[in-house]
Amino acid sequence: MTTLEAAADAARDNLAALESEAIHIFREVAGEFDRPVILFSGGKDSTLLLHLAIKAFWPAPVPFPLLHVDTGHNFDEVIAFRDHVVEKYGLRLVVASVQDYIDDGRLVERADGTRNPLQTQPLLDAIADNKFDAVFGGGRRDEERARAKERIFSLRSAFGQWDPRRQRPELWNLYNGRHRPGEHVRVFPLSNFTEADVWNYIAREQVELPSIYYAHQRKVYSRDGMWLTEGPWGGPRADEEVHELTVRYRTVGDGSCTGAVESTASTVEEVIAEVQASRLTERGATRADDRMSEAAMEDRKREGYF
Repeated sequence: MTTLEAAADAARDNLAALESEAIHIFREVAGEFDRPVILFSGGKDSTLLLHLAIKAFWPAPVPFPLLHVDTGHNFDEVIAFRDHVVEKYGLRLVVASVQDYIDDGRLVERADGTRNPLQTQPLLDAIADNKFDAVFGGGRRDEERARAKERIFSLRSAFGQWDPRRQRPELWNLYNGRHRPGEHVRVFPLSNFTEADVWNYIAREQVELPSIYYAHQRKVYSRDGMWLTEGPWGGPRADEEVHELTVRYRTVGDGSCTGAVESTASTVEEVIAEVQASRLTERGATRADDRMSEAAMEDRKREGYF
């Protein structure tokens, strides 16, 4: 066996182990909880999460609904893809709208225009109103420091808050889902995937994604070292020049704070090569909301965001 063949076998074994772990987690939650839900935005991680859920329960339908916290500042391609997936698999979609909260005064638009930090209250209200007791998320430990120390089963208080002192050990793949009335557990089946693992698994399984993840022409402008695009959230300032570039998105969130990267990667294989060569995490390179402070994600986690 050559070195390349050995490396290919190791990669296949790694993906098989990650898939097995994720499917085990889905089935464990189905057995332990009464009303689980999958957070689904149409992004690559939540799409992979749904793909694994489908495999975990096939040929039965996925026994959980989907929940999308809609900022109103989404990319059109992603919303169209979300609706396509829901229709294709006959899923139930619950939408919590940030715009509704702004319209009735429960939330106030931020001065900087970004709505990602405004997602927390609609998310917590949707969990409480629907009595969801387990919430699947697509968070991965390689994304950001606050996520690196997250458990796979993450206990949240009745107020949706994360307390590091109340997190349980997870030895020998044993997960403790016990919680008091009003509390819930966030569950992260992709915790041990890296960005490269995600793309390699997408390639192996031929998972469909929004076109925005592949190279395309888009009018963008530079702000704080990122290529942003114009939308309902606003556009370039007087001193910011608009360029038409070939770009793609490594991660997808609120359009006001999600940057594109210059790229010619138009296939999964080309994206994998690009990701393997990158020295920056996807969130560090393209998410302005994570740059608000050194502890931005940590603070939002304590408030109940993810």
